Amino acid sequence: MNISFIGAGNVASSLGNLFANAGHNVKYGTQNPNDNQLSVSEACAFGEVVCFAIPFAAMNEVLTANKDSLNGKIVVDITNSINIADWSPLFLGEDSGGEQTARLLPDSKVVKAFNTIFADVMKADKQEFNGQKVTAFVASDDTASAETIKNLADEAGFNGFVVGGIKNARHLEAIAHLNIAIALGGGGTDAGFAYFQRKN
Repeated sequence: MNISFIGAGNVASSLGNLFANAGHNVKYGTQNPNDNQLSVSEACAFGEVVCFAIPFAAMNEVLTANKDSLNGKIVVDITNSINIADWSPLFLGEDSGGEQTARLLPDSKVVKAFNTIFADVMKADKQEFNGQKVTAFVASDDTASAETIKNLADEAGFNGFVVGGIKNARHLEAIAHLNIAIALGGGGTDAGFAYFQRKN
């Protein structure tokens, strides 16, 4: 599968490496491409799945500019609404970044995923805690796309878990804020959530 990342920071490069190691063709799009990077518009055109790992504040402008080339594609929103300077949360009330992305891209298949996972544990040797894999929560109104991203998460070494519609992005973003608060409180970023579900 062709997967592109908008952004080439720690999250994009770490998750992209996991996808590439699982056999997928991964490319990165940036505002100022170098080496093997693409422009943002080229990356949006390339990917069957287009993952956004850029600052939340940039999403509106970038999505609006590339809306047409994202039509019909799976768009994965990995962003969290935070103040870049200190990682403090930007509270969106009865809304979420994932829902905002879905409203901006009504003709795309928007999925919220991977935003609850630190880049430090997007490594093959750090995805398990006491025998349990880090959970990759997935939310989307498009059930087929949610399953596609769940399967990608599983292939990448996580435990993919679909939590329902895009409205649940609110909860995933709250989990991310909690994760960041724990990290800033001294817990660090070599940590993650593993959801346990007993099935009888």
